[in-house]
Amino acid sequence: MTPTAAAFERALGALRPAAQAGGDPYAGIGMGQIFKLAREYQALPPVEIERLLESEHHPVRVGAVSIMDWQARDRKTPPERRQELFDLYLRRHDRINTWGLVDRSAIYVVGEYLVDKPRDVLDRLARSPEPMARRTAILSTYAFIRRNELDDTYRIAGTLADDPDELVGKAVGWMLREAGKRDHDRLVAFLDPRAATMPRSMLRYAIEKLDKAERDRYLAMKRG
Repeated sequence: MTPTAAAFERALGALRPAAQAGGDPYAGIGMGQIFKLAREYQALPPVEIERLLESEHHPVRVGAVSIMDWQARDRKTPPERRQELFDLYLRRHDRINTWGLVDRSAIYVVGEYLVDKPRDVLDRLARSPEPMARRTAILSTYAFIRRNELDDTYRIAGTLADDPDELVGKAVGWMLREAGKRDHDRLVAFLDPRAATMPRSMLRYAIEKLDKAERDRYLAMKRG
């Protein structure tokens, strides 16, 4: 029997602790429980996943993006389904609108899909007025960083280097830090002309793995 969104929601509601009071049908359910249940519903078709994304309840949408993520990670998932997941993510980004939802799914659903494809969609996302779309743009590049492909990360980071949204800035700093683990000199070359004007949280994330002397140098540039 093909799983349905309604069945997932019933199963999710059944995880609510008996002692939990209040009107929220999913109160008290942990993220780990949602991830595990999503794995059990990994075969959920995209049309049913979209129904979950439309829910007003955040835990249900966590379940939706987790199912997408599990499918995207599965090597047995056919290319046609991977494209459906990618298209669904972008089309319903209005429902993938918190940092947790983005972080749970962007790298595999978007980034891994684009590994062997043109990546200009990330530039469009990076120019979006929506902060979580911009966060998707930079986080998706982690799929490339893992393959020692750093150009896209630095290009998108350049676009977002003065982004005023803290959640975007932290994601940029995070990906710069990861890219810097692969090529220290390239990170330094990126930071030197930008450190003084980058948002502080972005800079702190980016330099976290540098040695103390380098960290102090960049922080001094920021203070100056």
